[in-house]
Amino acid sequence: MNKVTAAFKREEGANAPPAPPAEHALREALLDSRQRWRDLVTMAADLVYETDSWGRLVFLAPETVLGWSAATLLSQPAELLLADADGLSGFNPFRITAPIRRRRAWLRRPDGSSVCLTIAAAPLFDSEGRLTGTRGLGQDVSEQDGHDARIAAALRRCELLDHILWHMRQEVLAENMMRSALEALVAALGAEGCAVIDMLGDGVASRIMHQIGLPLPEVLHTAMNLLEGGDTEPSHAMAADGRLVMVCPSCRRYGDQAGFVLWREPGARGWDSDEMALAGSATGIIRVILEHDAIQREMALQARTDSLTGLLNRRAFLDEVSRRVDRLEREDLPGTMMFVDLDHFKALNDYRGHDVGDEALCIVAGLLRQTFRPTDLVARLGGDEFAIWMDGADELTAAERAEGLRTAGPATLAHLAPNDHDADEARPLSMSIGIATRWPGQDEDIDTLIQRADQAMYEVKRSGRGHWRVSHMEPRA
Repeated sequence: MNKVTAAFKREEGANAPPAPPAEHALREALLDSRQRWRDLVTMAADLVYETDSWGRLVFLAPETVLGWSAATLLSQPAELLLADADGLSGFNPFRITAPIRRRRAWLRRPDGSSVCLTIAAAPLFDSEGRLTGTRGLGQDVSEQDGHDARIAAALRRCELLDHILWHMRQEVLAENMMRSALEALVAALGAEGCAVIDMLGDGVASRIMHQIGLPLPEVLHTAMNLLEGGDTEPSHAMAADGRLVMVCPSCRRYGDQAGFVLWREPGARGWDSDEMALAGSATGIIRVILEHDAIQREMALQARTDSLTGLLNRRAFLDEVSRRVDRLEREDLPGTMMFVDLDHFKALNDYRGHDVGDEALCIVAGLLRQTFRPTDLVARLGGDEFAIWMDGADELTAAERAEGLRTAGPATLAHLAPNDHDADEARPLSMSIGIATRWPGQDEDIDTLIQRADQAMYEVKRSGRGHWRVSHMEPRA
């Protein structure tokens, strides 16, 4: 029996006149029953209280209540126990006018920390219906409350990630996947906009790869400062214009660095820990999309390029020439096809090996890139055969380029020439070049144009190699 309970018991028995034996036995039974009830309530609750009409504590149990000594709190205003936590709870369990059950309230410990209790209480009235106080009990649910909050936050993150993934599955192209993911994130986090930026090794933003909204200079400057800090977890800061910026670093495959940036408009609430965790989880999806995009681009590049030289392959070259011919026809401009074939390439492979042959092909590819304009098409058709398409150029312009190749080719490839002890059949490399110009209004198809350029090239082969020849077709009047 604690001191407070004992005091109540003494108060009930004081000044009472002697009772008959039967009445005395009944009184003792009632007091014992009441004590048992109080003991059960005290064991089941972390706080048992009663207040008077002025809101003062007149009963507290157990002897130590949430770290407080019950004796020190008796006769004190009950509001002293309310946590001063800037509105953690707008509920005061010590002043109620109707019964309550399972209402949560935040109370204060002696060290200033807060504790969450679930309260069941009822108001007390006198015979005339006037409020005379409150009686209630509470149970500490702080640990359970925090656990529930963490579970709720995790479920919310899972729901959002599922939402993002659902939208991603509706798209095929990585660009559309990224837009769907970013739009979902902006809506879920209440952001003004977001962006994915590509990072150089020295911490400089090289380009904005994807964005929702317009990333302002102040936002990007703040984002770069955060990313340069080297943190691997999400971080946030306020930009010079008052916008609230959060960044999530991301390391893509092969060590490429990227940053995911979100921002809120000036005056908006700050980023909380749950939102930062959510953005961090979403960064993993963004990284997957970036890698998927890189794979798509690589596959598209491989489908259109020659793996050895990096030039266009035959299919990509012919497809692009067909599109350009249609445009040149509308603009009434010529276009010229050139076929370039290496002389004595088979002998080089036979006597110096395929590695040297591959080196020769790469050197020729580099020489062709240097000779022609960036807008011209350069392709490796297969083996030692190359093709060039020149928009708006006639056979005279093409002949100038061919003459340059005729002289520069052997000089550039001279170090690959067979040694003196190699067979007589192995001769230095040179180039045989055929030229054919398609004139507008002639209705010449691509196959015929290719045949003319190819035929001109083989005529050079038969006449000694190492030269160029034009296949003439005079334009109609």
